[in-house]
Amino acid sequence: MDTRLLKTFAALARTGSFTATATELHLAQSTVTVQIRTLERELGTRLFDRLPSGALPTSAGRRLLTEAEDVLDAEARLRAVAAAGSGDGADGSVAGPVALGAGESLCASHLPRVIASLRRTHPGIDLHLHPAGSAAAVEGLRTGRLDLVLLLEQDVTDADLAARPIAREPLVYVAAPGHPLAGREASWEELAGQSFFVHEQGCSYSDHLVRTLLALPGPAPRLTRFGSIEAARACVAAGLGLTLLPRVTVERQLAEGYLAEVHGPAIPPVPVQLTRH
Repeated sequence: MDTRLLKTFAALARTGSFTATATELHLAQSTVTVQIRTLERELGTRLFDRLPSGALPTSAGRRLLTEAEDVLDAEARLRAVAAAGSGDGADGSVAGPVALGAGESLCASHLPRVIASLRRTHPGIDLHLHPAGSAAAVEGLRTGRLDLVLLLEQDVTDADLAARPIAREPLVYVAAPGHPLAGREASWEELAGQSFFVHEQGCSYSDHLVRTLLALPGPAPRLTRFGSIEAARACVAAGLGLTLLPRVTVERQLAEGYLAEVHGPAIPPVPVQLTRH
């Protein structure tokens, strides 16, 4: 319904005069007449008795006037919120729900502290965290299920995505403390002779490691892909092989002696890309 019709209806009910209503709303008197007739036709009832002394609301008009004023009040509140600022809060502050997708390593390490801080500084934001691998996170952006995602990627080249790096995550090779390479320098050739437990396909740093190992001469390395960092970490702790993970995901295990660092060939820290559609 065109709320301009309701505004004219409310003004006419207050003034009782088509002429006064036209003057108040800066309309031609004929426009006021047309708008009232249009509203009566839409609602299927007569709203005014046209008398020589002016316009008098009918019983239906009196009943509907309160409802019309409620609609006009709601419209005024809506416009006030929109004019208050760029945010979604009634006072112009940033507010509303945000669906954030991120990989397991970030969900289990940095994000709990970040979200707690965000709730103190921006209490109007209702952030929902969705653990997801890179492929699922990007699909979530494209379907609208996710508003933002954090990707551990060197580059985000998809034309429909906008990304900017906000942090860098150092990577580390780890093995069980009793592994022959634990605490030692290791070349690519030595690493290629080991079993590796790596993250699922689509993880940029795991894919880079796999491509490098497979390009080396000699027998192909033994590679097992996991969708869970915890699963890869558990296999390595049991002495079954090595893995490459963000250091933040194994800091506690390294400090407590459950895992040991292998000083393999340098791999640059992987950027954390804040990505939106």
